[in-house]
Amino acid sequence: MSPDQIRSAEKALAVGTWTITLGAVLYSVLTVTPLMSGHTPKGWQWTAPILPLVVDAAVVIVIRMDSTLARLGGDGGRWPVVLRWMTGAMTVLLNVGLSALNRDAVGVSVHAVAPLLLIVTAETSLAYRRAIAAALAAREARERDERTERERRTEERRRQEREDRLADYERAEQRERERREHDARMAREEREHAERMAREEREERALREAAERDEQRRRDDAERRERERREREVSERERRERDRERRAEQDAERLRQELMSAPAATERLPEDDARLKIQTAVALRVPQRRAAELTGWSAGWVANRYREFSEAGPERPALHAVHTTDEETTARPAEEQAS
Repeated sequence: MSPDQIRSAEKALAVGTWTITLGAVLYSVLTVTPLMSGHTPKGWQWTAPILPLVVDAAVVIVIRMDSTLARLGGDGGRWPVVLRWMTGAMTVLLNVGLSALNRDAVGVSVHAVAPLLLIVTAETSLAYRRAIAAALAAREARERDERTERERRTEERRRQEREDRLADYERAEQRERERREHDARMAREEREHAERMAREEREERALREAAERDEQRRRDDAERRERERREREVSERERRERDRERRAEQDAERLRQELMSAPAATERLPEDDARLKIQTAVALRVPQRRAAELTGWSAGWVANRYREFSEAGPERPALHAVHTTDEETTARPAEEQAS
């Protein structure tokens, strides 16, 4: 069930409860006033509506406070229950009192309908609100657990990726050390061969010198290829950086559009959530009035947070972090093969 549907159900419950309450209060005043007029000293009949108004005001207070406590998940203890049933019993007795004195059983039944309906409606709406609050708390707990599990899996995946990158780096270092040792061994063998060739005849010396020239050309070619490869790597890194910046700008603009089109907050957000949202709004250049709508805080408070984050130099949201990780992970094996 969506939050909008829950708010709609709570609104319908509140409207229905207050409609029944106001109707019962009006009916009680009209019914009890004649009874009080008949039992009030002459000259004071004008005070007859005061007692039903006082009793009904207590009923309204009980219903209002019960709805607030139910929404907050709290419990007022036994005294709210005593007051609720005491005012309900008083309302019933006052409404049926005149008919009971006249021994009118039908009148007693008819005049008991409104107060009894008010009492049962108050108890039922309280039970509904407590059930809704409990269901919302359970759903929030499930969502919090799911979010924690997702974060744990994400952290585990990132740790595994870091370990994989470290292992790749170590393997690359091992291959580089083996290559250097091989080159050193080959160079040592070439020097020994050159010394042997020095003792050979003039023709063999010429052949050795030719071989050395060929080796030099090979090294020159290898160095030239290495320089070209490094230049290509620099060009590729610059291209990837431009792509990451472009995607970061696109993501920032998308996030700004989402903030601009998001519905306004129906109530004030917690301060930590509001500060985080305002910091994002500052970074994305969202107007202060829109930030106030999204957080539910006053325009003055939002303006102070804007000035605070602006003076602190808020950083742009790191929207390209995921793209950077993916591209570097993909590009590293290609660089290792080229090396």
